[in-house]
Amino acid sequence: MAVNRFVLNTISYHGKGAIKEIPGEITRRGYKKAFVCSDPDLVKFGVTAKVTDELDAAGIPWTLYSEIKPNPTIQNVKDGVAAYKASGADMMVAIGGGSSMDTCKGIGVIIENPEFADVTSLEGVAPTKNHATFTIAVPTTAGTAAEVTINYVITDPDKVRKFVCVDTNDIPEVAVVDPDMMASMPAGLTAATGMDALTHAIEGYTTKGAWELSDMFHYKAIELISKNLRDSVAEAKSGEPGSGREGMALGQYIAGMGFSNVGLGIDHSMAHTLSAHYDTPHGVACAMLLPIAMEFNKPVVTERLAEVAKAMGVDTTGMTTDEAADAAIAAVKQLSADVNIPTVCQAMKAEEIDQLATDAMNDACFPGNPREATHEDVVELFKKICPEA
Repeated sequence: MAVNRFVLNTISYHGKGAIKEIPGEITRRGYKKAFVCSDPDLVKFGVTAKVTDELDAAGIPWTLYSEIKPNPTIQNVKDGVAAYKASGADMMVAIGGGSSMDTCKGIGVIIENPEFADVTSLEGVAPTKNHATFTIAVPTTAGTAAEVTINYVITDPDKVRKFVCVDTNDIPEVAVVDPDMMASMPAGLTAATGMDALTHAIEGYTTKGAWELSDMFHYKAIELISKNLRDSVAEAKSGEPGSGREGMALGQYIAGMGFSNVGLGIDHSMAHTLSAHYDTPHGVACAMLLPIAMEFNKPVVTERLAEVAKAMGVDTTGMTTDEAADAAIAAVKQLSADVNIPTVCQAMKAEEIDQLATDAMNDACFPGNPREATHEDVVELFKKICPEA
């Protein structure tokens, strides 16, 4: 067997009320002031305050940085570095979804590795020497799993592209996965981030790098997400608490434990491109493309897709392997429909597909796809979600 590396948080906390562990993690290590990264909406609706109230109660001073866009930019990171330096903080707390955490990762890496201050040089597998500033990551969405991954994604508006950074030095030392922090997610965001998590799990299970240890996480994540996403969306609509949100909080984290270490594939490379060009929400882009990517990859991962069907709760008794793989694709389509994910990207223009395909093939996730894809293959896949094609 080839040598496989696995990187996880040093410590993670799970369950309702887990945020109460944050002050202790800070004070035990002797840190004096927190730099809190969170997006403006979370600040506005009082979600960020759930954590900062805990810091206040423990007498831990903090500075807030919330100049973060939904698809964080190079400038967001640069501004955050300047704000951190001016704050007098000595550690960071990231509160939010992928946007807040990705921004925080970029800031933390540059603070400890100032030679990468241009941000763009962090693309790919950058040769950073020092671990990012000590960070506690608190997710507010059940999808990106950025709190447990060694990846982050930054947008370059000038070049209309997203770039992926993969660095073991960026992983937060502590993750705090508290489902109560996800209670304010509206139904649409709950659905989109949940489908992002399912994409992580299925792509991670079928990627070139998949092996036994990652399979363990991805299979269980597929089970948990398939079982809980519909209930989680229903809870978001009703405002009533329930087990769906708790199941999704755990499922998305477990998926992150896996894919962070083995990579993703063509779905994510195409989804990053859609977000860069049209500001399509990442989870929506992933979900639209997931059954399409599964169909494309089916010839080389038929047996694995048959296992996906079982994990999604499909009774495959009497089915051939090929039929079970098709059942997995159908189950994904049904789940997407049940949580109201669109099937086409309305902003797409047919004349732009050639450039989209080029950009997708240059994305860091593309090489992990289990089936080789040509430019024309990617063009045809994009056409399947284009209203003009």
